Amino acid sequence: MWLAILLAHQGGWDEILFVAAPIVIFFGLLFLANRRANELHRQADEADETDLESEEA
Repeated sequence: MWLAILLAHQGGWDEILFVAAPIVIFFGLLFLANRRANELHRQADEADETDLESEEA
């Protein structure tokens, strides 16, 4: 019952949630994917540096 009351028309703020929630979720996932990609890129760079050092020796 309280959920129905909460989601009842409340002057427009609930409609804003229907737009804002997917945008926030999308940017959150984009942030996580970007952070993961940067970490993988950093690890690849470190591996390349290690390979170069071992080839020089």
